[in-house]
Amino acid sequence: MFTKAERLISIRNLKPKKREGFLKIISIFSFLGIMIGVAILIIVMSVMNGFKTDLTNKILGLNPHIVIQPNNYNINEDYILNLKKKFKEINLNKSFSGEGIIISKNFTKGVIFRGVDKKEKNTAEFFNKYISEGNLKNFGSNRIFIGTELAFNLNLEVGDSINLMSSYFMDTPLGSLPKQENFEVAGVFNTGFLEFDQNIIYLNINDALSLFNKERKDQNIEIYLDDPLKANFLKKKIQEINQNYFIYTWSDLNKSLFSALKVERNVMFIILTLIVIVAAFNIISGLTILIKNKTKEIAILKTLGLSNRSIKKTFFLTGLTIGFFASLSGVILGVVFSLNIEKLRLFLSSVFNLEIFPSDIYFLDKLPSEINTSSIIIIFIISLSISAIASYLPATKISKMNTFRALRYE
Repeated sequence: MFTKAERLISIRNLKPKKREGFLKIISIFSFLGIMIGVAILIIVMSVMNGFKTDLTNKILGLNPHIVIQPNNYNINEDYILNLKKKFKEINLNKSFSGEGIIISKNFTKGVIFRGVDKKEKNTAEFFNKYISEGNLKNFGSNRIFIGTELAFNLNLEVGDSINLMSSYFMDTPLGSLPKQENFEVAGVFNTGFLEFDQNIIYLNINDALSLFNKERKDQNIEIYLDDPLKANFLKKKIQEINQNYFIYTWSDLNKSLFSALKVERNVMFIILTLIVIVAAFNIISGLTILIKNKTKEIAILKTLGLSNRSIKKTFFLTGLTIGFFASLSGVILGVVFSLNIEKLRLFLSSVFNLEIFPSDIYFLDKLPSEINTSSIIIIFIISLSISAIASYLPATKISKMNTFRALRYE
């Protein structure tokens, strides 16, 4: 593609003379600008990918993949047996959820009650994975499990007595009052998902039904899949069996969240790509000045028989070389920072006493990072393409130069 002579001239262009010190500074700024732009782009994309992956894993690990609600229609055993027979890859749980209030000492808080059966496979796996205090054996009638954040906010410990108030109102001599029952804290779980740990309470499914004055026919069916990404596809198949039930998936509940993440990721990619484009303008200015300074040399090369095309290629290669090594350095720098982003966060937090990644805002307790090879390749190609365009534009001016006039006035 490039001849030996073209490569030698290009290398010579990369080593400006002492009197061309300003040109050297422009080349350095071009290199640093592209390198930093590519590095920042990779770091931000890695953090965004890691945030999405961690958030997805948390949601999938803490919530059922598909939920079937009775919707005023009885979910009978024949329907459940039909589901198990038709979809052998699914695991079924029975549950009941409702909103209510927890009352402890002088504290009250609105929470979500989740009634579950500890004998169910997925329920047992959840508690065995996330219990930080207490024991699953203690989870029984009038005993509850709460999250670490809720326990901290309400100053609760294992063995403490609390009062749960449901949204169901019952008639009393004093009028309609919300139903309340006393419970004991049997254990504390810690999922690392702040929003979940401070808003969810687990109780026995019979207690949950009693608290909301519901019957077993009002239970929800929770479905867990080996591949949660197939939830929407399976949802359509399940709806074909019976249209009377209300069915939703984990993605339905979090559609707005993931849509916002996708939009934010795309906007960040566009904005940060502009950094590389701005840095590439330095290549244009640098090569323009270089071509202006090399007018005499260019004229001599033309006189010696070197074609306009070859001279264009030498200056194009000069700019492309700067862009290539700057992009490569940016990729290396970005990957290194992405791999150590959590260590860097902890270091900066301790040195400047700043909370860089507050868990109460971002739902996660550490700064995630996931390096995506395809994203890095795309970023590298985009950076190299921008550098190539920036190198080509000044090189086209060479064909307009008058060789004899250049030699006459030099």
